[in-house]
Amino acid sequence: MQTLEDLTREAITLANGHSVPAQAAPLSDSVLEVSRQMMICNGCRYCEGFCAVFPAMTRRLEFGASDIHYLANLCHNCGACLHACQYAPPHEFMINVPRAMAEVRKDTYTAYAWPSRFGVLYKNNGLWIAIALAIGLTLFLQMTANFLNGANALTLDLSNFYSIYPHNMLVSIFLPIFAFVMLSLSLGVKSFLTDIQQATGAQGASPVAVANASHDALKLKYLDGGHGEGCNNEDDAFSKLRKYFHHLTFYGFMLCLAATSVATLYHYIFGWQAPYVWTSLPKLLGISGGLSLSAGCVGLFVLNMRRHELHGDPTQKQMDIGFIFLLFLTSTTGLLLASSHESSSMPLLLSLHLGAVMALFLTLPYGKFAHGIFRLAALIRFETEKRLPSNIGLSGE
Repeated sequence: MQTLEDLTREAITLANGHSVPAQAAPLSDSVLEVSRQMMICNGCRYCEGFCAVFPAMTRRLEFGASDIHYLANLCHNCGACLHACQYAPPHEFMINVPRAMAEVRKDTYTAYAWPSRFGVLYKNNGLWIAIALAIGLTLFLQMTANFLNGANALTLDLSNFYSIYPHNMLVSIFLPIFAFVMLSLSLGVKSFLTDIQQATGAQGASPVAVANASHDALKLKYLDGGHGEGCNNEDDAFSKLRKYFHHLTFYGFMLCLAATSVATLYHYIFGWQAPYVWTSLPKLLGISGGLSLSAGCVGLFVLNMRRHELHGDPTQKQMDIGFIFLLFLTSTTGLLLASSHESSSMPLLLSLHLGAVMALFLTLPYGKFAHGIFRLAALIRFETEKRLPSNIGLSGE
């Protein structure tokens, strides 16, 4: 009786007119499954115009680990190829590219994470780590505030955050965390780029390639489902909601980051210290960013719960929800804090907000945020590779 792999090879042989050699080196189960599916897709090519994955796929006859990690991070999990595929479940070929790619991306978080053990820990316990970090850091900060203020607690200036936590103390806490996050992300992306560059040609990225990839990433071009109609929902219908909520989340986060950056410039360059008035640039950026981020998180959570059961990797749900939870907690506590001017709840809200921010940043290199960076890197390689002669992009040549 023929195995699924035998049937796969026969299908590709008939489609391409040549046999497909076995992989020279052992691969992980998730990488091997994507390799199997890509060989079938390479024979069919019905989805070639859907997204960047399939044009990149057609440049290859074999799929090693580097190729698979590259392709998996090009995939935006829109679901279009699954719903269009004649070999999708329950067909015996069991082609489900979105799920297979998602399983590889989960491996990407740990394969390129630094330190790698943190990546493994977060992959297996993302939601609980997010909750534990937020609660633990909030309690630590609140106890620190109680210790610092002691008998002066009743006479604190509740309109000024720095009366609770001195500015220099906050800098001494957050600067090492920020430095660690930047180091971890930089090392992870460097390892990822080094790996996928072996699969996409040694040529460096041109400014045009970087600009085009950045445009596609910021626009979320490949969440349009290949035809501009959006992602497939659980009922097989198309919708652009996932794209819109991603935009609200990302640009809300960037507005919040801009608010913090502007406040830093105010403090160190102009000597203008917080608190700032409601019409100031840090306040306007922070409030608009917080509202956008909160709305985006709610939308993504609802869509995540309602997605088609064949979309993505169900084992990653808690990691996804953990990231959404920390983003939502950061934005909502920030908004509540902004409205708690001279309120007795301000010290506790400040501790909760700072704890959420610290937890969010400590987990950034090991989950969905890191994947966003890897996806941009993959898009840059895609824009670089497609400008090369096709034989250079083929694995093993």
